[in-house]
Amino acid sequence: MIWYNKPAIWSEERDWLHMRVEGDTDFWRVTHYDFVRDNGHFYFREQAGDFVASVKVTGHYKNQYDQAGLMLRLDEHNWIKTGIEYVDEQQHVSAVVTREFSDWSVCPQPHNPPSVYLRLTRQHDSVRIDYSLDDFTYQMVRLAYFPVGVPVQIGPMAAAPDGGGFDVTFEQFSVLSIS
Repeated sequence: MIWYNKPAIWSEERDWLHMRVEGDTDFWRVTHYDFVRDNGHFYFREQAGDFVASVKVTGHYKNQYDQAGLMLRLDEHNWIKTGIEYVDEQQHVSAVVTREFSDWSVCPQPHNPPSVYLRLTRQHDSVRIDYSLDDFTYQMVRLAYFPVGVPVQIGPMAAAPDGGGFDVTFEQFSVLSIS
């Protein structure tokens, strides 16, 4: 696994990764805010072909836009991130798809779940984004286009655009090739 914007404080053991997310970090391109930020934390491996990536995320979100989840990335202009994003003192399952410009969709979680399970399924020219609160019943959040036939980076990501940072733990990260 390789870091893109490694946090100052992090640890890894067996099937979990813990990090202290640094403040003033984000992944975003242009839309609505008219800025580009590419300095969030991303711990990835390279993967070719079709695959299913999954992870359990437990975060201590406290400031506007604190976020943690999974990222699939080709380069700074083409990526997808999904996870929990803390907006207006409430957790939301969030998906941002970026192809030169970022877009954003959210599913409010008014009960602020302690953990969320995420799954990204890449098949040919699409990525399906699913989440679960129990690792049994999954809900689709989005189906998005993504360039086909190119290896990508996939792994846990986190950012804290407006606050001083927070702690997050990722468990059971896996990537399984599919045919």
